Amino acid sequence: MPPSDSARKITGATVRADFNALESVVHYARAAERLGLWASEQKLIEQHFPDPRAPLLEAGCGTGRVTLALAELGYTKITAFDFAEELLDQARHFAREKKLTRRIRLLHADATQLPDKCNLLGYTSVPASERATGNGNLIGYRATPPQSGNSARRQAKSNLTGYSTARRSVAPALFAGVLFLFNGLMQIPGRENRRAALRGLHALAAPGAPLLFTTHDRDDEPAERRHWARHAELWAQGKQDPVLVEFGDRYFVDDDNYRVFMHLPDRTEILEDLAATGWTHEWDEMRRRIAVESTAVKDFSDECRFWLARKC
Repeated sequence: MPPSDSARKITGATVRADFNALESVVHYARAAERLGLWASEQKLIEQHFPDPRAPLLEAGCGTGRVTLALAELGYTKITAFDFAEELLDQARHFAREKKLTRRIRLLHADATQLPDKCNLLGYTSVPASERATGNGNLIGYRATPPQSGNSARRQAKSNLTGYSTARRSVAPALFAGVLFLFNGLMQIPGRENRRAALRGLHALAAPGAPLLFTTHDRDDEPAERRHWARHAELWAQGKQDPVLVEFGDRYFVDDDNYRVFMHLPDRTEILEDLAATGWTHEWDEMRRRIAVESTAVKDFSDECRFWLARKC
């Protein structure tokens, strides 16, 4: 039977609720405490993001595994955001515990709803005390003192960056580099939503800024190709899981008993998405060909493909 039109499809709200579940929070908090950067991540970050003083943006930071490790490596201007409040609370806790709040701003934001470039011009710097806690402002600038009462709430609701546009002053610099690691981009349901995230990150990046991210690759191994050939038949017959949005989607319970949505693309799909969103593809490679990972990293994460693109 084909899936019912009324079947409840996976949405961003589904994914956010799954990430906010206790089992997910515990799983990712352990990784932030014990795992740190993978060998492949550290090698590529040090190669393509060599300036520790440059402003960096990490999308989908979760509990802060990458963010915290970057700060401990000496990176001093890290802005990181996630749309799952419980994961973000853990990241803030770890940043305070490790006394890294002067190097990190942790913000609540949705990668599919980032501002375009025209919303980022003309703001004065936010005090360090506010940067430490985060206020929904991805660049860290504002034009006027915060308002109070209903007026401020209406403005915050309509303005995802947290900026006031009443007056303009000093324009902020955009980010010198962007990270979206551990397949975070692929946990956004719907190709157009993933493209919206790529466009938003492109708008926040300075000219020449690199974007480093990871995906699975459903064509990488013979077993994967056989698996997806079977699923292609199910989709052709209308017998796929009706909650899935498009071919390549998976929704499953992981070993730690938390639910995971993941889209597994092929290489052509990602190349098309980068081209459609303004990014120039520079390089991609499977993780196993970049560095030898520890058993702990392999237990935590499947094989993935690293991508490097650039805003030209």
